[in-house]
Formats: sequence, C-alpha cells, structure tokens
Amino acid sequence: MDTNFTQVFKEKKLKLTPQRIAVYNYLKSTKEHPSAETIHKALMEEYPTMSLATVYKTLKVLVEVGLVQELNVGEGNFRYDGMTTSHPHIHCICCAKVDDLEGVTFEELNQTVKCNTNYDVLSNKVYFYGICPECKKSN
Repeated sequence: MDTNFTQVFKEKKLKLTPQRIAVYNYLKSTKEHPSAETIHKALMEEYPTMSLATVYKTLKVLVEVGLVQELNVGEGNFRYDGMTTSHPHIHCICCAKVDDLEGVTFEELNQTVKCNTNYDVLSNKVYFYGICPECKKSN
C-alpha cells in the first residue's frame, strides 16, 4: 500500500478499513477500468462479507479524496481508474472494454480553448469510442 493512500486518509480523518484498502489495492493493480459490480465480484472470495453497497461507498470516498478517477463513458454506470493523472480513455463499443490512451496529451487543445474563451483550463475529460483489436478480429 502506498504512503500517499495512508497519508490522505490520515489528513482527512477517515477510517482506514480493510475494505477500503482492498478496493484501492484492486484498482491500483489493474489496467482495467472496472465497475463497482466487477470490483465487488473480484473481491468476494477474499472478503465474502463485503457488500456491493460498501464497494460503492468506498469508491465514493476514494473519488472524493482524489485517489481514484470516476469515468462516465456513457453506458449507464461508472467505471473506476486507479491512475489519477489526467489522461484520455478509449471505449470499445462492441465489448465495452475501456483502455487508457498513453502518450496522448491535450496541452495544445487546452491552450486553444484558453485563447478562444479566456478561461484558464484546469482539467478535461476526453473519451474516444471505437472498436478494439479483439472485436475487429472476431467480426
């Protein structure tokens, strides 16, 4: 478990429960962008008494304190990402997989927005939609 995690919880005076640690560690250990239900299923064997409601509450806390990103790729439920640095995502419209887009930055776009609006751009969320290589092969 990283020190940033424990430090944030201490600073915010939040309880460091085994369930919160488990959800956070799961998200930090995967490149997937799971839903709360997927996280719940993955942790059921090790934490059989953890409810789906606990997973949702834990995710809400982790998002609020900035340790996890909440993604809305437009499928009716949220996905979660343990990588909190700003980065775009691509969503497969066939299998619903969500991947990080590495090496794609938006400094130029942010500057264009600033020039056209006179706003200081603080952040952005960009989602791309397409068909992943596995789905292209199977179609």
